[in-house]
Amino acid sequence: MEKRKLTIGHLYPDLLNLYGDRGNIQCFRKRLEWRGMDSEVISVLSGEQADFSKLDIVLLGGGSDREQRLVCEYLLKIKDEFKAYVEDGGVVLAVCGGYQLLGRSYKTNDEVIEGLGILDLETQWQAERLVENIVLKSDLFSMPVVGFENHGGRTYIGEHTPLGKVLFGNGNAEGAGYEGVVYKNVIASYLHGPLLPKNPQVCDYLLSKALKRKYGEEIALEPLDDSLEKAANEELYKRFVG
Repeated sequence: MEKRKLTIGHLYPDLLNLYGDRGNIQCFRKRLEWRGMDSEVISVLSGEQADFSKLDIVLLGGGSDREQRLVCEYLLKIKDEFKAYVEDGGVVLAVCGGYQLLGRSYKTNDEVIEGLGILDLETQWQAERLVENIVLKSDLFSMPVVGFENHGGRTYIGEHTPLGKVLFGNGNAEGAGYEGVVYKNVIASYLHGPLLPKNPQVCDYLLSKALKRKYGEEIALEPLDDSLEKAANEELYKRFVG
């Protein structure tokens, strides 16, 4: 039997890697490797075109407002291809700036940055940053989702389904009560840390979606020894939620 393999596209890591987003790439790769599966990473650098037909997972990370402006110029050139990939069930993890760029627009203090419009949401900048540990309860997972948020944008998600209910922290905006978005096989979130090493359940969810899309069948992921990750998750939950 041919060894299963996923190809991960890392969009503009030379500009969008403000919060160690490569850690999410490493988590994808190691959890595949530990199960006897292969992976390949294609880094799409500034000015390059992404070929979504070759990609099984896409990571769009975070950056400063200046870097987001630059990235948006590149992304708008592949807007239609990116949207088609998402609508076809392509797997995407978008973190912080990447989350914002999937929406219609990001309003800063002096301009409006046009987004891709893949998600029906908008973000507005405020001077006071939301910086806090954060814990979510998500209907997708039995374990809480934990991480760290550090964002000036307030994201308003309209009718979209949130990633989870905020048990501790801020989330999409003060008082919103919810964090992130789940749309088709897209997870968009403000959670850093990076997100996936702290939350192996989220990583495996995305891997399962990508494997099913590529191979046309449900592929059961062999359980891994996540005792350390689960212990850390439980400790963070107890510390901040009680």
